[in-house]
Amino acid sequence: MRGIAMRIFLRGRRTGPSLTMMLSMALGLGLAASFTACTTPSPPPRVERAAAPPLRSPSTAAVARKVNVVDHRGETLDQGEREQMLRKVAAQGNATLVQRQMAAMSGFGELDLYSGNDARLLIDGPQTFAAMFAAIRRARQQILLESYIIEDAEVSRQLAELLAQKRAQGVAVHLIYDAVGSFGTQESYFDGLRQAGVAICAFNPVNPLKRPGYFDITNRDHRKILVVDNEIGFTGGINISAVYSSGSSLGRKRKASDEEIARDGWRDTQLQLRGPAVTALGELVRETWQQQGCEGRIAALPQPAKGTPAGQQLMRIVPAAPSDASNRIYAMLLTAIGAAQRSVYLTMAYFAPGNEMIDALCAAAHRGVDVQLVLPSRSDFTPVLHAGRSHYERLLEAGVKIHELQDAVLHAKTAVIDGVVSTVGSSNLDWRSFTSNTEVNAVVIGDDFGQAMTQMFRRDLAASQTISGEAWRERPAWQRFKESLARAFERWW
Repeated sequence: MRGIAMRIFLRGRRTGPSLTMMLSMALGLGLAASFTACTTPSPPPRVERAAAPPLRSPSTAAVARKVNVVDHRGETLDQGEREQMLRKVAAQGNATLVQRQMAAMSGFGELDLYSGNDARLLIDGPQTFAAMFAAIRRARQQILLESYIIEDAEVSRQLAELLAQKRAQGVAVHLIYDAVGSFGTQESYFDGLRQAGVAICAFNPVNPLKRPGYFDITNRDHRKILVVDNEIGFTGGINISAVYSSGSSLGRKRKASDEEIARDGWRDTQLQLRGPAVTALGELVRETWQQQGCEGRIAALPQPAKGTPAGQQLMRIVPAAPSDASNRIYAMLLTAIGAAQRSVYLTMAYFAPGNEMIDALCAAAHRGVDVQLVLPSRSDFTPVLHAGRSHYERLLEAGVKIHELQDAVLHAKTAVIDGVVSTVGSSNLDWRSFTSNTEVNAVVIGDDFGQAMTQMFRRDLAASQTISGEAWRERPAWQRFKESLARAFERWW
């Protein structure tokens, strides 16, 4: 419900409180609880318990026995080929950390991986939309688009024109949007696409009559996926929305005004992928289409015939949904943090993860891991901002370094752990992502991509303000009150 009913909450301004402010926040929190969970808090995230991280790095052969790997031809590698592939990843650097992290991941059972991928970081909206629209223009057979928000703005109108053009050229186009995330978009926008021949489907319609026998306002499709011809794919945190029309303008020489921040684009990250991981993204769109009972079917295109791999990157595609026995994204992050020996760098738009994740971050800092978080200084959903800040004192006491991004609204959901496990996706570190949303994260394993992720993290770090423990302990009482109130409702988000 963020961005719709939740916008009644206060923006994060550093001014003193008033009675009206306090009452408004309390009213907003009560309404949030009613809208998002019918007054029943979400249960804790479901996660299986993995084995403890190995005391020493396992052998390549031992790790290879616990992973399944699909290559660029769509074929499953045998034991010897898996060992060879793992040695190539280890040769990028930090081989011991790679082996340790992969052994920890496999503690849940067999691990599905894709080799021969090319992953490219896309920072902010303009770069992302340019790449996505270029891929759509080159489409020959099929376009699959799944997005939480498709907003009736200039960028979405450009998208609609492109999709209509490709449909007129005979390209099959399937679009699924979340009915709550895209609540503010006029139905005429989607009607125009239908008239152009685009197959349209709303995820969990707000009106239960549109999907007889089903109604769950809390289960939302938060994924952002574009797959073109089963050859190029995109995923991450960027919606089809006006807030991404310009770049986030980080690294200003002067302090920005609230008006400038609102006008400039949000800070977010997307991945452009080539290789077998793209097929996995396409399969997720087809599954969602089928599960939602959307009209028609999406044809499964064959794996592109390639003599050579698109790249050298080893990847996982990690989906999560409320119907899963356990949340795989949450488990993946907890496992990687638990196995970390060198560094944990998280950049997170919505940070209210509950005690288990806070325990993991504090434990990593206590054993000497460099744990650093880049979090928002302002948000479109203020209660989560305050709920997250309610954890700061404990984190700071444990040695976790906290930084708040200035002069941009932070919407990215990324992590790089030990420099060898990198993830970009749609899932936040909050209860809604862990318990109620359909999400997907892409994970790249290896030092090469980890270096690019670390460089991006340091760029955001330079545009952030560090929170000191001493200053934080001296924050005013009214701020503590907002944190306590928001924390009390943490599980309702």
